[in-house]
Amino acid sequence: MTGTDADTQPVVVGDDAPSRALAQRLGLALVQTPGSHALWLHYGEQGLELGGDRQRFGAPIRADLVSGGVAHRRQFGGGRGQLIARACGMKQGVSPDIIDATAGLGRDSAVLASLGARVLMIERHPVVAALLFDALMRAGEVGELASLTQRLHFAEGDSSQTLSALVAVSGITPQVIHLDPMYPHQDKSALVKKEMRIFRHLVGDDADAAQLLDQALDVATHRVVVKRPKGAPPIDGPAPSHEIVSRNSRYDLYVHRSLKPSR
Repeated sequence: MTGTDADTQPVVVGDDAPSRALAQRLGLALVQTPGSHALWLHYGEQGLELGGDRQRFGAPIRADLVSGGVAHRRQFGGGRGQLIARACGMKQGVSPDIIDATAGLGRDSAVLASLGARVLMIERHPVVAALLFDALMRAGEVGELASLTQRLHFAEGDSSQTLSALVAVSGITPQVIHLDPMYPHQDKSALVKKEMRIFRHLVGDDADAAQLLDQALDVATHRVVVKRPKGAPPIDGPAPSHEIVSRNSRYDLYVHRSLKPSR
């Protein structure tokens, strides 16, 4: 992962107790206004937000496990027929425990949990982890989604280094491990969404994807699922068992053994 220089370190904007606690926990500067800082964190009306220059990055982003795109996918995404569910082996009678080892903003995790899987979301970047944890806490306050949030679990840590330890502490069986590492784009036209620009500016590329895959293959009991851009090569390492391809993306599957319906 790149994106560790001073230009990618946000400041925390605010002077209330949550802002002070966040700045202290993340080791970030606490300021009253963003000023000329490239990135900032702020507790807005709808939760913790990451923002920056609007012309460069667009509107601030936040993790949302309840509404917006996640709600649309939950209601109209096609259920277990959608690509990610098929890749993770979800079918009638099969609801595996899934480790989302590169959780990001948690959208894929929320969809998988809505389909009945228990999901451990692991995120290693401290700022992204803060956004995700804030979203999980807010989701827990929505009574009608209690069953969904009870299936979502969170851990902050580096899956490429300590995946087995993080999974062991969670108590969740790592039947399926889902990976969606940041792919190193050279063509700026690939960054059409300004949301992706701010995210990539903060996090950088996952240059250790091969190490991440190696860890996942050691820990997963049944399969590892890797999301890739459609034209991208597989991650360095063993060849995938097979793949599932859509118009814009692809899932490489590394299958140890079949997932069986629960009795």
